[in-house]
This record gives sequence, structure tokens and C-alpha cells, in this order.
Amino acid sequence: MTDLGGRTVLVTGCNGRIGRAIVRLLLDSGARVGGADLGETTSIPDGGDVRYTSCDVSDPDGVEAAVARLEDSLGRFDGLVNSHGYYPNLPLTKMTVEEWDRVFAVNARGSMLTTRAMMLRWIERGTAGSIVNISSCAATSPRTGGSHYSGSKAAVNSLTAVTAIEGGPHGIRANAIQPGLVLDEVQHKGDEGLHPYFALQLDLTPLGRTGAPDDIAHAAAFLLSDASAWTTGAVIDISGGSHAGRTQMPETSEMR
Repeated sequence: MTDLGGRTVLVTGCNGRIGRAIVRLLLDSGARVGGADLGETTSIPDGGDVRYTSCDVSDPDGVEAAVARLEDSLGRFDGLVNSHGYYPNLPLTKMTVEEWDRVFAVNARGSMLTTRAMMLRWIERGTAGSIVNISSCAATSPRTGGSHYSGSKAAVNSLTAVTAIEGGPHGIRANAIQPGLVLDEVQHKGDEGLHPYFALQLDLTPLGRTGAPDDIAHAAAFLLSDASAWTTGAVIDISGGSHAGRTQMPETSEMR
């Protein structure tokens, strides 16, 4: 288990399947955790080494207020995990401008606002920090209906790279994780009753199963820890190999 004792980490999107897993693992690793998400209620425990606040990450004033509230309760943050996300799926011909803008406002602008809030604090205090952005394999492998989602996650990858470049001289690291298909309950290739989309995805996944939220949480904990002290600007696929390349080519020496 990664040791994060003495660290304090902000996790946005803490009510989502991946966000919840990250919060649990960080607490088990000894960290104090501030959770932020939409709504007044939360699925994470509130008290002791974890606090929750409602926050719309697309709202600049809301982000600043949420970070300040959580720091008042927990102390200064050492890390940030941007686990929030909005992922409708619509073809361009059925998409409204408002839907496009909302996806970018949450996924891209939201990550920028939280990143900026943390960087300003760390630079002013002269302290190091680590940022982990939860991107998506859709950023590098677009899909039908995902022009806004894929585009927003590609923007998150670029944000990660620029943050690493600008933050490096201040001891600030930034990395991104690109999850593949992650479900609450792991599904395996060949399972009965698989949704056709999941079955197709698993046919293209060398490890033959969907991801679990904990698969992403362990990667996030590593990137927050000193074990990754020389890792910044990286975008890491955690996808069971589904984005490593094509898996279904016939065996032949005479392909034309």
C-alpha cells in the first residue's frame, strides 16, 4: 500500500464510482481527504480525516470558496485529484451548443480552475504539490457521439502537460490517468448476458475484463506519493490493454 501519511488531498467528483474508490484508498493510505462534488449530500464519510463540501467545479467563485472551506477544516492541501466528469453521448447533429459548452465547462474548465487554485496556493507558500487528472481513453481514441467528451478530455491531457511544465520549477507535479471501461462490478470476456457494447470492448481488451474503480485509485495514490517523485507530465493508460493496439488480426504471411 502506498504511504500517504501526513498528506492532505482534495478529490473532486468524490461521489462518482472512481472518486469514491480514490477517497477510500487515500484514507486507508493515511491521508486526510477533502471531497467536493455537486449536491449537499455525499456517499463518503464526513468527519475525522475526511470532509465534504458541495462545489460546482465550473464556477470560479465556487471552486475558490470550496478550497478555502476545506482548508479551514483540514489544513493545507498537498495533492489534488480531479475526478469529476460529465459524459453524455450524442452525435454532432443532435447536440446543442449548450450541451457542448457544459461538457467543456465541467471537464476542462473545472480541472483548470481547481488546478489554478492549488497552484496559486503552493507557489505563494513555496510548497510542492501533486496533481492527478482523471482523463479518459476517449481523449486519444474518440468514439461516435463523444465529440464533446473526447475533446474535453484531450484538453485535460494538454492541461496536464502545461501544468507539469509551468509547475515543475516550483516542485509541482501533474499527471493524468486515462481509464478504459470501468464498472462498479468487474465484467469478464465471455460472461453471460453482457451488453453488446461491453462484449465488443472486452473482445478488444488483452486482459479480458473491465476495470474496477480500485484499479484507478491505486494509480492515483502512486502518482500522489513520493514513489512517483520523478514522474510529471505523464498520461498513463489504465485500460487492461484495450488501447495498446489491435488484437484481432488473422495469422497469415500474405496479407494484401
